Amino acid sequence: MSNRLSNILIPVISVVLGVVVGTIIMLVSGYDPVAGYTALWNGIFGEVYYMGETVRQVTPYILAGLAVAFAFRTGLFNIGVEGQLIVGWLAAVWVGISFDLPKIIHLPLAIIAAAAAGALWGFIPGLLKAKYRVHEVIVTIMMNYVALHVANAIIQDVLSDGSDRTENIADSASFASPFLQGLTDYSRLHWGILVALLCAFLMWFILEKTTRGYELRSVGFNQDASQYAGMNVNGNIILSMVISGAFAGLAGAMEGLGTFGYASIKGGFTGVGFDGIAVALLGGNAAIGVILAALLFGGLKVGALNMPLEANIPNELVDIIIALIIFFVASSYMIRWIIQRMSKKGVK
Repeated sequence: MSNRLSNILIPVISVVLGVVVGTIIMLVSGYDPVAGYTALWNGIFGEVYYMGETVRQVTPYILAGLAVAFAFRTGLFNIGVEGQLIVGWLAAVWVGISFDLPKIIHLPLAIIAAAAAGALWGFIPGLLKAKYRVHEVIVTIMMNYVALHVANAIIQDVLSDGSDRTENIADSASFASPFLQGLTDYSRLHWGILVALLCAFLMWFILEKTTRGYELRSVGFNQDASQYAGMNVNGNIILSMVISGAFAGLAGAMEGLGTFGYASIKGGFTGVGFDGIAVALLGGNAAIGVILAALLFGGLKVGALNMPLEANIPNELVDIIIALIIFFVASSYMIRWIIQRMSKKGVK
């Protein structure tokens, strides 16, 4: 069996196994899995409002998944997507409430600010990795907490008078669309989905169709060989984290300029950045795979909200199913071995 087919089958099998084990857990817990999955389906596709909310949830998942996937493809593990998302969110809202500009200038400026803030937050661990070989996992984990608490302090002391949230951004900096909201029964769907899809195309184009992308992938595969070939290893490590951080910052812009329209003090993390790791893993770190995985995770997150209402099943069970899917993706070696064994038996 070809590696390409195997790479497609593994996430599909992981999802199926996650659903099957989730069904067993529902049965053991005394819940009706048919009613549970029916409620989940209705919570995603049952009404146009739910469909709009699903696409709205998918939007930051795509960008968070791209951030993790881009770093993975270049040999880095960016655990700091959550922090980069938070600073991107804050920067986008800051621009959104601080200027009075035409929409054609204001919205792009807010988007650029979010990408720049995320890129800066990714630059720091990239620089430390390149210059001093400090492991990016440790640095990015710590910077998540720095981002959270610094953002909270700025919101409370700079962008508001001691309040736990900023004022709403100007309409000229908003992704919100009365047309899309009316089309989806006033869901929070916004035009940010177009930005997310464009970024997925950009990731594919950069990594697969440019010389710089080849260098980035080469450095991720083997730094010593890349340096011997004359590539700037340190520069490519920093660039990879900067691009990854920019994607994460844009994920924050989707929330600040689209879903909420403001920034607020958070008692904990949003979770989107951490879910981006699962999205990237399930999507095989490929742009199209990330989009499909984001659709699945976004659908599960939104559909889960309907499970307690229709089937009296706690929506935490969906979190268990998601965790099981991630577990089986992480166990891809075992699934690949089973597929290869079955393929050899079929040949015989």
